[in-house]
Amino acid sequence: MSQAQRSWKEVLADRIPPAMAEEIDSFEAQMELRKQLKIEEKVFAELRLRRGAYGQRYDNGQRYDGTKTQEILFRRRGLTKGPETEFDAPGMQRIKIPYGRVTAEQLEVLADCAEEYSNAVLHITTRQDVQLHYVDIEDTPDMHRRLASVGITTREACGNSVRNVTGCPKAGICTDERFDISAYAKAETYFLLGHPDVQDFGRKFKIAYSGCGHEGCARVMMHDLGFIAAIREVDGKEERGFTVVVGGGLGPVPHVAKVLYEFMPESQMLPVSQAIARVYARLGEKRNRNKARIKFLVAQLGIEEFHRLVDEELAVLERDPRWDAWLDEAHLPQIEGLPKAATDGSAKSAAGFEEWSKTNVYRQRQKGFVGVTINLPLGDITSRQSRTLADLVRRYAPGALRTNVDQNFFLRWIHEQDLIALYNDLHVAKLVVTGAGSITDVTACPGTDTCKLGIASARGLGAELRERLHDRGLHLDPVLKDVHVKVSGCPNSCGMHHIADIGFYGSSRNIGAYKVPHFQLLLGGSLEENAGNYGLAMGAVPSKRVPEAVDRLLELFTKERQPEETFRGWVMRVGKKEIKGKLEDLIAVPAYETDPSFYIDWHDAREYSIGDIGVGECAGEVVTLTQFSLANAESKVFDASVLVDDVRAGDNRFDEAGRLAYQAMIFAAQGLLKVENPDQKGDPLIVFPEFEAKFIDTEIFFERFVGAKEWGYLQSAHEAGGRVRDGDESRRRVEEAQLFIEAAHGCYTRLLEARAAASGSAVRLTKGVTK
Repeated sequence: MSQAQRSWKEVLADRIPPAMAEEIDSFEAQMELRKQLKIEEKVFAELRLRRGAYGQRYDNGQRYDGTKTQEILFRRRGLTKGPETEFDAPGMQRIKIPYGRVTAEQLEVLADCAEEYSNAVLHITTRQDVQLHYVDIEDTPDMHRRLASVGITTREACGNSVRNVTGCPKAGICTDERFDISAYAKAETYFLLGHPDVQDFGRKFKIAYSGCGHEGCARVMMHDLGFIAAIREVDGKEERGFTVVVGGGLGPVPHVAKVLYEFMPESQMLPVSQAIARVYARLGEKRNRNKARIKFLVAQLGIEEFHRLVDEELAVLERDPRWDAWLDEAHLPQIEGLPKAATDGSAKSAAGFEEWSKTNVYRQRQKGFVGVTINLPLGDITSRQSRTLADLVRRYAPGALRTNVDQNFFLRWIHEQDLIALYNDLHVAKLVVTGAGSITDVTACPGTDTCKLGIASARGLGAELRERLHDRGLHLDPVLKDVHVKVSGCPNSCGMHHIADIGFYGSSRNIGAYKVPHFQLLLGGSLEENAGNYGLAMGAVPSKRVPEAVDRLLELFTKERQPEETFRGWVMRVGKKEIKGKLEDLIAVPAYETDPSFYIDWHDAREYSIGDIGVGECAGEVVTLTQFSLANAESKVFDASVLVDDVRAGDNRFDEAGRLAYQAMIFAAQGLLKVENPDQKGDPLIVFPEFEAKFIDTEIFFERFVGAKEWGYLQSAHEAGGRVRDGDESRRRVEEAQLFIEAAHGCYTRLLEARAAASGSAVRLTKGVTK
């Protein structure tokens, strides 16, 4: 690192708030202590996460090139920054952008940091954050100082902390909102940032604000804590407040948030948040990370008991003057635009304006103003484009730029008179991609590009779908334009696949001696009602057949829909069982020799996770039996998901759905036991203890970097005898069963690999027959 870079501390000394400067200095000192081995690697890992410095794929210094594992060439000093994480390996920096509001000056500094410390690309996330990839940890203190000098913090952007507080990007201009939530989200952010009561959580904690209850801009119902603007009349006067929800979350097993308060006065927002945090910190799970989110605590206690505990905590809280010091600001009118137009309105539009204006322009409730979505494919914008955008913000609407959860920018308060001139400037910067918020605006998480947990290429598939759907002009199709497609690289739902009309998450399957990239298909999610409806898995589709599956689904919907029927409505009416039957021909994977392209993921030159697998001659039949059991498991969990849909429609069969989900997990466990014992019995009272002894006590079942969470799903279902209490629990049981089956597939593949390594042979296994 050059002297000029090291001098940022001195250069910016008078521009960084003392508290922020002290935090950054402390982190820099912790880095030095880690270099001296005076801080344990696990401790340092949590410390850097609290500063937003995240790990990245291949940071153990190795990468599989399609033939063998190769060492990545970068400096090594025999030092780690976390378990099996090289200190000098490139990492990811997450940067908080509270409720998505970013100034022109901040955007310029972000662009500079991306160019100097990263790959000159800013990635907008589904939580309105900015992420930079391929960052050297040695550069992070100076980067943090430069960000802090313009009011940006990375504190608690990762780790077991309150993450970025998100909010509706249309706040203040929306035609349907109760009131502007911006000041409330800002107050929440800075009240909880570093607060002592949020430092002892077992897991992360996500908060969102929405100005209305029916749209999906803020997606409050999928959050740990959510606030939906509400107004009531008291003595003839309007009183602002919120409907407060708690215990939502996506992840592998999604929960819809529960209503904690139908109406909470605005003055109680911060004390209620603090009380909830104290209850969670005191009673939330700490040892088992897989059960540590607040959604599990709310489900365990029940919303009534959780409500009682929060009220109890509120009663003993010591008053904090910050609770209401900001309230007057929240009621002041917020106008972010220029007092008059920046141009005379005489500009002639560049090519494509009419199409762009149909999908990317929003008419504000303030007459004469519009908001413009800058559609960023896969959430990426270059440093050069970011600087241009900063200039345009200054010219047309200072202070009016926001990120949104669809990985785009939203520029508000544009005078209609300036719209064509703005479009022309964006056109020069190549920032006029049409289809914002439509079917072509596919959301995708980083997946296998940079994420350690990625199973399949979410960005590769997302890019492929965007291109194909856009080429067909579906962003302008009156029937299909509002169908939403979202892709995650694993079950963790960073791509928000659960709330999409058509969602996918990465998985893999073992076909003979090969692993094949697949994506689990989910149908029936919805952004409406603040993302209050989740889809359920239909089954795994080979990655290379996903575009064809999407085309098939859209064709079926177009032909079969009733007037005004939404995609979700069609799915719920027709039923997933019937729809799945019409996709069955897309499930098969051709033999490697017939079509090797199926064994390569999207936009990747390498063969997907290959390696010669060797087994003894007796293994052929065992493999067939194991795969048969896993197939039975998938069939059972699908049947359970169909029943869950029936429960949503009013058919009270949730107990049967829970029982089928439990049976599915038992089938999967039995299948793994058949690797050693082809005659394994299927009685749960036999399967459960034998599976525990042979796969859990030995830790054979556990994925190396994931742990034991899927085993907990089977434990819970077994202890309950397959019974569930209500429809919500039956839906979660089905999700858990799907994840357990995925883990069983992964364990089975590892068993085959271990046998091949032990035998030292080059025997290929193909559909149960050794050659």
